[in-house]
Amino acid sequence: MDFEEIEHTADRAFRVQGRDLSELLVNAVRAVHALEGIRSAGETSATRELEVEGIDSESLLVNWLNEILFLEQQHQVRCEKFQIRELNGFHVRARVETRGCPGYQTGIKAVTFHNLKICKTPVGMEAEVVVDV
Repeated sequence: MDFEEIEHTADRAFRVQGRDLSELLVNAVRAVHALEGIRSAGETSATRELEVEGIDSESLLVNWLNEILFLEQQHQVRCEKFQIRELNGFHVRARVETRGCPGYQTGIKAVTFHNLKICKTPVGMEAEVVVDV
């Protein structure tokens, strides 16, 4: 398992792992989807290019997840397949395949910096993330 929900008093939180930062970013999106119970219903609707930056790994992760949430809510899609094309410092460029998700409503308002931490582990990287609901 690449992620698990963890206890949080007011919001929702999860712990996610990846072998490297690239895998951590993708697994974090999957964790958000699992929290939401999002299921895609349609065919592949589009392939989109995303570019996201941060000043460090933590801000890159938060900005990445918030960009994915915005894309999904704005276009009523679910981001399903990710191809990280470039990860240079704290800048990521990715190709994202989306599927239609009509009537998509999320209970997640935003990904926050509250209690956010990313650390190295013997097998890669781990992050704890809190989302505002």
